Amino acid sequence: MKFRPLQDRIVIKPLSAETKTSSGIIIPDSAQEKPVEGEVIAVGNGRVLQGGKLSKPDLNAGDRVLYSKYTGTEIKLDGVEHLILRESDILAVLVK
Repeated sequence: MKFRPLQDRIVIKPLSAETKTSSGIIIPDSAQEKPVEGEVIAVGNGRVLQGGKLSKPDLNAGDRVLYSKYTGTEIKLDGVEHLILRESDILAVLVK
């Protein structure tokens, strides 16, 4: 399914949470924390400013980002979990 988020919204595919600690202990599903890292799937056109100008987003599809833990709206597209959130909810872009 193809789609485009509106205004300054961004669609993110969360990366899977760690299932094992660095020492090798397996973490059960009920104790895992929500992921805060994901990949940008789609980006809207940007936010409309007061003068009617468009503020382009700083993100592109394919960027890996960190976002706030309890933000956004969870949706399911083609059987895969995604998040829709605003650009202001993105904390950082991970650089390789």
